[in-house]
Amino acid sequence: MNKKNYISLANKAAAIQINEMKKIKRVFNKSFIKAVDLILNCKGKVIFAGIGKSGLIARKISATFSSVGIPSFFCHPSEALHGDMGQIEKKDILIIMSYSGNTAELNNMLKYANRYRIKIIGIASKPDSVLIKASDVKLILPKVKEADVTGMVPTSSTSITLLLGDCMATTIIHQKKFSKEKFKVFHPGGNIGRTLLLAKDIMIKGKSMPVINHNKKFNEALKIMNKKKLGIIIILKNKYIEGIVTDGDLRREIKNFNKVKDLKKLMTKNPFVVNENMPASKALAIMNEKKITSLLVVSDQHMRKKTKTLKGIIHIHNILKNEIK
Repeated sequence: MNKKNYISLANKAAAIQINEMKKIKRVFNKSFIKAVDLILNCKGKVIFAGIGKSGLIARKISATFSSVGIPSFFCHPSEALHGDMGQIEKKDILIIMSYSGNTAELNNMLKYANRYRIKIIGIASKPDSVLIKASDVKLILPKVKEADVTGMVPTSSTSITLLLGDCMATTIIHQKKFSKEKFKVFHPGGNIGRTLLLAKDIMIKGKSMPVINHNKKFNEALKIMNKKKLGIIIILKNKYIEGIVTDGDLRREIKNFNKVKDLKKLMTKNPFVVNENMPASKALAIMNEKKITSLLVVSDQHMRKKTKTLKGIIHIHNILKNEIK
């Protein structure tokens, strides 16, 4: 076979699925609104279930819900028969996915939910299926053409189920006024978490900061710098940033140890500062551009003032530790 055919076959399969996905708009109706309202008003957990390929899709959507702070987990209908059903409470919602809607393994879960009056959102393509008949909210998926040569392998059908779940999640996220700040709380690690880190998340603060009052002596500044080990010391006057002295500044004057009385003669006035809500990745870019290893962090409101209160320090070690890029 000509290997160029691989690309044409892949393009054909992609074109079929892209075209079939447009049918998703048929699902955005009054039932979709009911489903979203039910989830938004849920006082318990949003539990997903499904068998086979639909089960894999249900797991993914459940993970998406959990990642944005909506309590959710996947419950396998077969395993539920052996005790997992006890995890489902009256205040919970069951979202069950099955393209045909007539999967036998779902029957016991449906009976359990109906018996205990647990709300069910059913997602299936057949309006007369067992799943849809047993559901409180019925989301009917459009019939779609599968993308494989036989027209039987779940491709477009799983894609449109996933698309519906993602659209449901994004609608709920919008209604809950979810933000990058909130997303970061649920994703402290990994690449996503790192890209969302702000200056205030990685800065050194409190007693770990090398600070000294402007009227202190050279030898006191040297002691603090050696103790804090950041290679800088921040000069404060009435709690406001007066200037900054680097280890290079101090060491160049070490020969004048007994002569230097005033730290102000050594310091750099009006040092460069960043606001606490600046992305950490941008802070790194500034450090690279300015060829410096530390940045002073202040609050947003102080960025516009002449007198600035120190909130923290970003050191290159913090950048490296958090793998900021």
